[in-house]
Amino acid sequence: MNFLKLLINHIVKLFILLLLLQSLIYAQQDSVKNDTELISDSVFVMHKSPWGAVLRSAIVPGWGQIYNESYIKAPIIWGIFGSLAAGWIFYNKKYNDSQDQYLQTKIEGYRNARDFYRDQRDLMSIYIGLAYFLNLVDAYVDAQLFDFTVREDYRTQQSMLNIRVRF
Repeated sequence: MNFLKLLINHIVKLFILLLLLQSLIYAQQDSVKNDTELISDSVFVMHKSPWGAVLRSAIVPGWGQIYNESYIKAPIIWGIFGSLAAGWIFYNKKYNDSQDQYLQTKIEGYRNARDFYRDQRDLMSIYIGLAYFLNLVDAYVDAQLFDFTVREDYRTQQSMLNIRVRF
């Protein structure tokens, strides 16, 4: 239970940090336009917001990938989180069982098993945190590269085939 409070505390701190970073990034944009920007008749507008994707993935892992139209990544992320959560639950149950057996019998083998399962459970917690962070990074990068296309091969001067499947 203490672990859940700590995890929620870290998620809230990460969310606040992301909000602060977003405001800093937008505050540092240059308002002075040079001549080429004024003359240019086509202005690039991003279709996907990177920080919007990060926020979505922070709330529900995989939602940022769905927002970025990377539909195949969301079930992969859910599978990773599901397997890590199942591992954490398994090792936590084994830890509690070993703890109870050690407290009842004071046998050294149960203490060693208890320590092993506690270490494995904590390792699963670290993996869950890393997976969560990588989920956020993937959502950000995928949103940044959403509009990126390769129009022609500069060596052969031929058009490249770009495929985007939309449902």
